[in-house]
Amino acid sequence: MGRLILTSAALVVLAFQTTTVAFQPRGRLQMIWGGQRTKKPVAIGGPVNEPKPFSVRPDKFLDVATASTVSLLRAGSGAFVQGYKVALVDTDQVEAGEYTFVSSGGKRSKETSATFIARPKQPIILYEFQGCPFCAKVREVVSILDLDVLFYPCPRDSKVFRPEAISRGGKSQFPYMVDPNTKVEMYESADIIQYLVDTYGTGETPSGLGAGTANVVKISLALLPRFGKGSRVISGGSKVPSKPLIYWGYEASPFCRLVKEKLNELELPHVQKSCARGSAKRKELQARAGKFLVPFIEDPNTGVSMYESAEIMEYLEKTYAA
Repeated sequence: MGRLILTSAALVVLAFQTTTVAFQPRGRLQMIWGGQRTKKPVAIGGPVNEPKPFSVRPDKFLDVATASTVSLLRAGSGAFVQGYKVALVDTDQVEAGEYTFVSSGGKRSKETSATFIARPKQPIILYEFQGCPFCAKVREVVSILDLDVLFYPCPRDSKVFRPEAISRGGKSQFPYMVDPNTKVEMYESADIIQYLVDTYGTGETPSGLGAGTANVVKISLALLPRFGKGSRVISGGSKVPSKPLIYWGYEASPFCRLVKEKLNELELPHVQKSCARGSAKRKELQARAGKFLVPFIEDPNTGVSMYESAEIMEYLEKTYAA
């Protein structure tokens, strides 16, 4: 049974990895997993490392496998922007530098998603923590609706944002949402999801994320393989940066999940630039960094930007652990 789970998890790793890496085998069919490399990347200080497609560091295999199992049990919820569609179109119908992953016989893949009611001018604020199933529901919706969110991690024993959330809302309950665009603040994952769907989505709640105990139970069970990772402050505490980090990723990616856990354990505020399949922000990251691969972080406190989940986690702990 254990071997079956690890095998299934490995397949999920490959499935998510192939959405974000460049691979060009010989022959007429040219696969451009993760999009074409732009000739002149926008200068952002430049990534300090190179992405390593199809690569899992040996010391991180178990973490990636269990994180992949979560995605498998959640059936990939949060992997696609709502209304996601992909089609092969003539090459001239794809803009220069646009994210694409298949090119064949003068055709390229073109991904589209739903037209949303509105887009927030300022990032929505969420106080939450990684191991909470109610918070996980909201995080999945954030990716599905392609929203940018400022996350204030509130793991247990938090000395920074958990007290701030309690002071602001009046009780110790998570997630807690603040929308600076509408001045709306609220508890309750079901209410937050409905608010986001009605205000910034299509008005239709994504499957499996509606109100009801059954959905929470399913998410709780799916999170079990990670044993509550990201739910407690790292031993010794951390140094909170003056500016939030910028984190590019999406909820269904096992590699992104590992980085989110570390961001939570270190209580690091971060703006999530959601970029599930169908997101226009894939093109944006490709232009900024020269290639689309997530997770990707930009740290305005140090000027560092980098790929690779294992290296990102090491950087975060080295830089911000007390």
